Amino acid sequence: MSHSQSVQSCGIRRQIMIRTLLAIALVASFPAAPAFAGQGDEAGMARKDLRAGNVRPLREIERRVLPMMAGAQYLGPEYDPAAYTYRLKFIRDGRVMFVDVDARSGEVLRQSR
Repeated sequence: MSHSQSVQSCGIRRQIMIRTLLAIALVASFPAAPAFAGQGDEAGMARKDLRAGNVRPLREIERRVLPMMAGAQYLGPEYDPAAYTYRLKFIRDGRVMFVDVDARSGEVLRQSR
């Protein structure tokens, strides 16, 4: 490995570490108990709506949206049963971004930049 390749490799590893630490800091900044309680409720409601045929599977939504967000790290989804929407969260270059998707049609409703 040449010196320039070694330096480039170190730079890439440093970027990955910084992004990971930023993501951890972001997640750690939210209160733990309400977040876990909400996620369980969201997941249960999403499963209920999926079984009822009201929404598309999350994996299908992710297969459509993740390629649009190349270069961003996927942090995970949220589900809003009142609006039948998924909010997929990403981080890129220290910025958190959201993609809101209609859970019924799979259509992207809005994307933060």
